[in-house]
Amino acid sequence: MAQSKGSLSDWLVLDKLITGPIVNLMYWAGLGIIVLIAFGIVGASVGLAIRGGPMDWLISLPTLAFGLLGVVILVALWRGFCEFYLVVFRISEDLRAIRIQNEGAARTNQGYQPPQQAAPPVSRYFPPNP
Repeated sequence: MAQSKGSLSDWLVLDKLITGPIVNLMYWAGLGIIVLIAFGIVGASVGLAIRGGPMDWLISLPTLAFGLLGVVILVALWRGFCEFYLVVFRISEDLRAIRIQNEGAARTNQGYQPPQQAAPPVSRYFPPNP
C-alpha cells in the first residue's frame, strides 16, 4: 500500500517535522503578547496624562512615542527569531532530502566505474619535459 505524503506514520517516526505549524502558533501567540504590551504602554501614557497637570502631558508624549517604538522593534525581533528558527529546521529537512537522494543514487551506481583519465595532450610548441 502506497503511503501518501504527510501520512500518520511519517509523523510518528519523526520523518516529518512539525516545527512549521508550531512556530506559526508560537509567532501569533508572541504577537498577541506584544499587542498586550502595546495596550499597556498606551494605557500607561494616557493614565499619566490624565492623572496630573500640564507637566504630565509633556512626560506622557515621549513615554508613548518611545514605548510604541519599542513595540515596533520588539515585533521585528520576534519575527526575526521565528524566521531563524524555521530556517534552521528547513535546512535540516533539506539536508535529509539530499541524503536520501544521494543514498538512492549510490544504490543505482554500485557497479559504476568512472572512466580512466586520458593522458594530457602533447603540445606542438613545447616539447615534453624529460
